[in-house]
Amino acid sequence: MLVQLSKLQRRAIACAAMTFGLAACASTPIPNEKIAVAKASVQRAEQSGAPELAPVEMATARDKLARAEKAAADRNAEPATELAEQANVDAQLAEATARQQRSHKAAVEFDASMQALRSESLRSTQPTQ
Repeated sequence: MLVQLSKLQRRAIACAAMTFGLAACASTPIPNEKIAVAKASVQRAEQSGAPELAPVEMATARDKLARAEKAAADRNAEPATELAEQANVDAQLAEATARQQRSHKAAVEFDASMQALRSESLRSTQPTQ
């Protein structure tokens, strides 16, 4: 059985469908703020020396950031959000790894300096013959 709808009823249904469609789009906004946070984290990691000291972590962060930006450009909010959050965490990991590597290097250099001072101290306190 075919139901005849009046012009007013068709318009009402069309308006309801458009309103529902717009509400669905509004519920998952493009995560521009999360992408900006991830970009800032990647920049901080780059400035901390992560490209040299944590290249794998840095490459992962950059890749996920690029994928998040592409997903946002394609209006795919959910993947863009997830990738931006992951890029942020990966960039923070790269920065922390770089910091740890620098600290380790400084500790090794300090130990070497202390050993050299001990050796010099022992040499200068030994009686000469």
